Amino acid sequence: MKVLVTGGAGFIGSAVVRYLVEAVGVQVVNVDALTYAGNLNSLVGVSGNPNYKFVHGNICDGALMNKLFAEEQFDVVMHLAAESHVDRSIDGPSEFIQTNIVGTYTLLEAVRAHWLSLDADRKSRFRFHHISTDEVYGSLGPEGLFHETTPYAPNSPYSASKASSDHLVRAWHHTFGLPVVITNCSNNYGPYHFPEKLIPLMILNGLEGKSLPIYGNGQNVRDWLYVEDHARALWIAATQGKLGEVYNIGGNAEKTNIEVVELICDLLDELRPANEGRRSLIKFVEDRPGHDARYAMDISKISSQLGWQPEETFKSGLRKTVQWYLDNPEWWQNIRDQRYGGDRLGLARQVAT
Repeated sequence: MKVLVTGGAGFIGSAVVRYLVEAVGVQVVNVDALTYAGNLNSLVGVSGNPNYKFVHGNICDGALMNKLFAEEQFDVVMHLAAESHVDRSIDGPSEFIQTNIVGTYTLLEAVRAHWLSLDADRKSRFRFHHISTDEVYGSLGPEGLFHETTPYAPNSPYSASKASSDHLVRAWHHTFGLPVVITNCSNNYGPYHFPEKLIPLMILNGLEGKSLPIYGNGQNVRDWLYVEDHARALWIAATQGKLGEVYNIGGNAEKTNIEVVELICDLLDELRPANEGRRSLIKFVEDRPGHDARYAMDISKISSQLGWQPEETFKSGLRKTVQWYLDNPEWWQNIRDQRYGGDRLGLARQVAT
């Protein structure tokens, strides 16, 4: 079996590539544009494996996509390539529209042409798996969960672009018969996470004795999913999921942002003691524009139908994550020095003209 992973140098994508090559043993072709968050250092463990191949390219390049499908003859496509940071989508929505919507359309057309060219047996086994986010559902109140049938109500440019891509994939299934599966996941965390996101940013700021900025009052709630649990779920959904279906994936780990940061502080104090406890670094800052109050996933469908459950609790996964950043400064130090130093993004104070 040969699998195309788009965006395989990103955070979740690299976890999927590592899992497929190391644990599943299938052939993987990773196509990634290597924008700011793409990092081939996240794949050094598989880079020499004969089952792994990297292609530097953009999913918006239709000619490249068609060439890849003709040459590689994929059996499964796992589409993770996306612009993914809400704050960056507030500062500059254009890239999110281009990659997440136009790129998904371009990829779908290449996939459809390839699928139509297959013989009956390979055609029946082909799968296109689109990986999306819980943010397409909008914001929950203090009670309730997102279900696969929850109406879409995206509130940020990022989530709106992902919702658009979900709808395109659904339309290509219902109109053209393309064999698709869609998954929507909650907030991921774990090793190799680009340090603009909450958990790695707090870990590295805490290590460096910098302030730990928390938006608003810190009471926004997210359901946290360890990235390696997610990678397992994605492969199960891609290969065993029912065509045309949507599966929600979450970690059963709802936490307020302030709870998350305080747990990180306590772990850092335990594992890398400092003169003063890290909780003293916490600082509440101006909230993100349009900040969704709460996300929480009902994962009963993927659990009951496909037999997947998260293996990590938030406590065990967070300890593994903090320890990984302590043990791997060579991965993140260059990013902090040259690509992203931890500056605040997404205040939307200027409008591009």
